[in-house]
Amino acid sequence: MIKDLITYLADFATPERLQMFEKVVAERTRYAKIVIEDLYQPHNISAVLRSCDCFGVQDIHVIENRNEYEENPEIAMGSSKWLDVYRHEKRENNTIKTLRELKDDGYRIVATTPHTDDVSLNEFDVKAGKFALVFGNEKEGISDDVRAEADEFLRIPMYGFTESFNISVSAALCLQYISNALREKKVDWQLSPEEKEALILHWLRKSIKNVALLEERFEKER
Repeated sequence: MIKDLITYLADFATPERLQMFEKVVAERTRYAKIVIEDLYQPHNISAVLRSCDCFGVQDIHVIENRNEYEENPEIAMGSSKWLDVYRHEKRENNTIKTLRELKDDGYRIVATTPHTDDVSLNEFDVKAGKFALVFGNEKEGISDDVRAEADEFLRIPMYGFTESFNISVSAALCLQYISNALREKKVDWQLSPEEKEALILHWLRKSIKNVALLEERFEKER
């Protein structure tokens, strides 16, 4: 069904666009996920989204306890169109529930903070199992709830007077390391064939005008 629909919709996209989808989806991963908690500056949120897309991390979870998710389109550059962005804003204890759901799905919760001397970024073991990297907000960093739920803590080595990196810089540094490490360590990081097909279909739907009408026609012609 999905393969047939992809073949049908592919006729309404350029061959170059379809080739790009196939190239990009081969580099996508859900072995690593990104979680951002209560960021309040749209340019930081948008920069993290852009980095996720550039480094092939498909899923980003946005926890909104006090601050509402907002993008800066000039910085995000349309990256959210190609990512799966999950917003957690409608429940009490958004942080705890979100992290526990990720744990239930088999993810290690790895909190990023310069204040806990656990493991350095360049020593982080990507082979120990899939993981969710959690970044706190611009002022306080990770919350007490994140500290309580975290399985591991990760710090980025720094050698100057400044206490920490900007959140978007921290995310980019971590994503670059993760992207390289997954490929070098021979981890099974790629999407399954079914996940790749579903994602290509999702991207086609995002790219084609009047796609709902086209899918109705497809159903009638089957």
